Amino acid sequence: MSWSDQFLRTRSTGQDFASTHWSVVLLAGQEHSPQSAAALEKLCQAYWYPLYSFTRRQGYGPHEAADLTQDFFSHLLATKALASVNREKGRFRSFLLASLKNLLANEWNRARCQKRGGGVPLLSLDEEAAESRYQLEPVDELTPDRIFERHWAETILSRALDRLRQECDGAEKTRRFDEVKMFLLGEKGNHSLAGAAARLNLSLAAVKGLVHRLRRRFRELIQDEIAQTVARPEEIDQEIRDLFAAFGG
Repeated sequence: MSWSDQFLRTRSTGQDFASTHWSVVLLAGQEHSPQSAAALEKLCQAYWYPLYSFTRRQGYGPHEAADLTQDFFSHLLATKALASVNREKGRFRSFLLASLKNLLANEWNRARCQKRGGGVPLLSLDEEAAESRYQLEPVDELTPDRIFERHWAETILSRALDRLRQECDGAEKTRRFDEVKMFLLGEKGNHSLAGAAARLNLSLAAVKGLVHRLRRRFRELIQDEIAQTVARPEEIDQEIRDLFAAFGG
């Protein structure tokens, strides 16, 4: 059984879906309430890099891609673009990519890049860090759309992993987490649970129990991150499948 199948069989179904970010945004609709704007800004802050990378893959240089990405989010936060989103097909990542493609297809003039957002407060985006990350990407034959999907999946996992680490209060718990996190991601390489147990001065059984508990919580956090970006709870399972498909798993 694949990890994705195990995930779907073991994930929690008790999500308080009404409070998720994207559902809040869509419920506000045309009104674009302060609550909706705040929820949308949180999502944009979290998921802007896949769009920056997509824009770079379209042939734009670093500064122009950063300007376009910034302008895109500023425009999105300032307008009622959400009014056209179909709540039946309202996945956040699909909405973002379609909206960005529309922006690039319409070739917004360069003046907008110089006057980004028309006075709207800008998101705090780290252009230098984004480009440094982009330059580290391997040459890839995948389409920009597939690369966008992979970056979306990486963002989901990274955010869930960061949240899990933050939950490990105290230096000792953090050290244990850092030692075993590779086993949560399936990237153990030449490392073994026995080796981790020796380094942590714990029994093998204790480390296995630790990994089991962290893996279970990691799944819950991945589910929560995904839930923030879909309109309906029944879409979560398909997004989980898409997440693993993005990694070819």
